[in-house]
Amino acid sequence: MVKTALITGIAGQDGSYLAELLLEKGYRVYGLTLTCGEDCSRIESIQGKMELIKGDLTNQESLCDAVKKAKPNEVYNLAAIASVAASFSQPLLVADVVALGPIRLIEAMREHACEARFVQASSSEIFGDTRISPQDENTPLQPKSPYGVAKAYAHLMVKHYRTVDGMFASNCILYNHESPRRSAEYVTRKISLGVARISMGLQSKIDLGNLDGRRDWGYAPEYVDAMWRILQQKEPADFVVATGVTHTVREFLDEACRVAGIGEPMSIVTINKQNLRPADPTTLTGDAGKAKRVLGWESKTSFMRLVKIMVEFDLKKLKQEKN
Repeated sequence: MVKTALITGIAGQDGSYLAELLLEKGYRVYGLTLTCGEDCSRIESIQGKMELIKGDLTNQESLCDAVKKAKPNEVYNLAAIASVAASFSQPLLVADVVALGPIRLIEAMREHACEARFVQASSSEIFGDTRISPQDENTPLQPKSPYGVAKAYAHLMVKHYRTVDGMFASNCILYNHESPRRSAEYVTRKISLGVARISMGLQSKIDLGNLDGRRDWGYAPEYVDAMWRILQQKEPADFVVATGVTHTVREFLDEACRVAGIGEPMSIVTINKQNLRPADPTTLTGDAGKAKRVLGWESKTSFMRLVKIMVEFDLKKLKQEKN
């Protein structure tokens, strides 16, 4: 039997990689996109192989219509306002989309596709200010940003639907994961694109914030594979998806400069206080031992390889544009 999947946020980094993965596995894929202004360039190559449905996580009727049309076996909620820093200035919008959006989607499923399986793209930001390291599925939630609080609410509600209502609802607790499809406002892509442009004489500086901030960075295509594996299990559950290794923004910059052939990384950096978060989390490091034991999943792409993939992609793209 051909399975059908509904993916929210399909036009984003994770959504595009997940759509490609599911199409390769023979799925019929539906993707939820916003009604106006969404950049769909990441899914241009597969648009003829799937169907897009207009909808919005803040609009219950649109979600019901999407679920009725797709009749999914599996639902992947990847849509969100993903900027943690921006959440401090937009707490109401973040609460509406990130906290309540998944609940509206599950309610639409409960009404129109109650047997479908659901996975929520949860976040390491739910652990925010924890002093426990590394974090696993049992680490107490202690978010430190409006985004983290919103993700924590959705995370707990997914557990509620699973334990109280008996739905197949799981959380995939994603730590930072990057790729050439990451938007340019994220620090990793800002660096990879910046050093590529600097090496070609197209700009002179990269505007950054806290160089000493540490992150557990993985490779996005591997992380969407974990989401798929979660929905293939006999029982729903929560899983941390992470590398278990942290690196600083400075290390990312240094490695990116090495790949691009730039000798003095600090000579191309401007530190801008506006890029600092009002409240930075403690160093978050994920323990993905459960994912390895139960899902057979583990991170395979090293930090140095990840940086190389991103910088070389941006160098190649800029050279193609120049020619």
